[in-house]
Amino acid sequence: MALVTTAEVCDANPQLIVSGELRALQPIFQIYGRRQVFSGPVVTLKVFEDNVLVREFLEEKGNGRVLVVDGGGSLRCAILGGNPVVQAQNNGWAGIVVNGCVRDVDEINGCDIGVRALASHPAKAYKKGIGEKHVPVNVAGTRICDGEWLYADTDGILVSKMELAV
Repeated sequence: MALVTTAEVCDANPQLIVSGELRALQPIFQIYGRRQVFSGPVVTLKVFEDNVLVREFLEEKGNGRVLVVDGGGSLRCAILGGNPVVQAQNNGWAGIVVNGCVRDVDEINGCDIGVRALASHPAKAYKKGIGEKHVPVNVAGTRICDGEWLYADTDGILVSKMELAV
């Protein structure tokens, strides 16, 4: 993906955009982490102001996957911090997209992983372990399902029903 931008993917695939097989997320995310360009198969998680399941996922081997977390768009606390991001980097995750907030931004920005989130917030999340794994989520105006493919760069984020030959 490093040689082909999301803009070029959109330009080359208008039929996939019209059919809904290729969708662009609304441009609401801040860019964190050293890896500004990342892609991979999607794993979904739905939580609200609780990061127990986020941490559990990132403790697993990532195998180049992208964790998409629907945090309900909450701006009241961070559901992702530096320690889980370091673990995600070490476990081979390509990236993390959070419909919510992060904290420990300097630590995250030192990691070789792509992270997108709405904003940063100093308060930590609750630890109740409540949420849903591998369910369709709605993030930035787009329905995203487990197993779809996500492509992110500095122009934006695309989600495709299948891996694109880029």
